[in-house]
Formats: sequence, structure tokens, C-alpha cells
Amino acid sequence: MNEQDAPAGARSSESDASVVRHIILFSLSLLGVLVAGSYAVYGESFACSILIGGLLVNGSFWLLKKDAQRLMQRLSEADGSRDNIEKTRFFLRSFARLLVLGLLLFVLASQVTINVIGLTLGFATVMVSVVIIGLSAGRCSVPSKA
Repeated sequence: MNEQDAPAGARSSESDASVVRHIILFSLSLLGVLVAGSYAVYGESFACSILIGGLLVNGSFWLLKKDAQRLMQRLSEADGSRDNIEKTRFFLRSFARLLVLGLLLFVLASQVTINVIGLTLGFATVMVSVVIIGLSAGRCSVPSKA
């Protein structure tokens, strides 16, 4: 079965999964470049801070992707009465992940010297990747001045 024979929903789902995969790969590549460049220019502490922030945010994004896939699968399998339960479970998992991320960051900050600017740069890798991949994929339309 080729792409033209596939239902529109299946093509859209595969396309979305491909975009998310590209975001993760681009984000990890950007993280590697930032860590290597900052290590050469600013030193080990700054590079370590970028690495910590980047790994935390990329891990959280990857887990969010898995949870969203699980939610969509369960919503498509479940009848309408379980929709609210599945959505609530998704939001509780997201909140729990945010809480664990904060606690992990607190523990790391108490053990390792962290540069706040480096940590913020690491956190920004996923956001920058989403913007770049989104614009290159043509998913974002920029309004023109008329």
C-alpha cells in the first residue's frame, strides 16, 4: 500500500510522528553543538549546565510524546464514556513529570554548580527546534501586512 492509498488520517499521523522525530533529532544535534561550542569558549561548568538543561528538557519532551501517543491510542480504542478519564490521566502524568523534573533539577543544583544562563540555553533547545522544524515544514503561516 503506497501513501496515496493510505487513509488521510494515517498519512497525517505518520507525518506528525516524522515531524516530532525530526524535532527530537534536531534538538539533540543542537544540544551537542551548544555543549561543544560552550566547552571550547566558556569552559566545563557552562557546558555542563547546557548539557543538564538540554537532557532534562529533551527527556521531558520525549516522555510527553509517548504520553500523547498513548492518549491518542486509548481515546481511539475507548468509548466516549472513558474520554474524560483518559484526558485526566494524561494531565496528571504531565503534572507529575513537571514535578519530578523540578525535584531532579533541585537535587542536581545542590550537587553540581549550575550556570543559570547555560541551563536556560539547554532548556531552549527543544523550543528552538520546534520553531525551526515548524517553519521549515511549512506548518506555520506567517501573516503578511496587507
